[in-house]
Amino acid sequence: MLTQTSKNTNRRHVHERIRKKIEGTAERPRLNVYRSLNHVYVQVIDDLKGTTIVSANSAEGKKGERKTGGNVASAKAVGKAIAERAKAKGIKQVVFDRGGYIYHGRVKALAEAAREAGLEF
Repeated sequence: MLTQTSKNTNRRHVHERIRKKIEGTAERPRLNVYRSLNHVYVQVIDDLKGTTIVSANSAEGKKGERKTGGNVASAKAVGKAIAERAKAKGIKQVVFDRGGYIYHGRVKALAEAAREAGLEF
């Protein structure tokens, strides 16, 4: 009998496979993406030290001020924010870790906005 696996379980397996090949260093940290149904979360991580350098998400701000975080427009805003924060810390180049998600929609919009704001990957 065939067993069913959830999409998130499959995504985690893909993410593990990606993480075997990608590592963030101090010179070129890893830009990690996590997307939930309602929000997008991004971190710039130095894997050698095991620390998060900067982060951004669509859930920031007061509840009345922010709009929905589960759309492409908010992903673009998060991409721009993470690029500005990384540049403020002196980071220009990163390794993009899509987190096992398909490079499409919110993930693609976030990556392109980060590139336009000055990050190289």
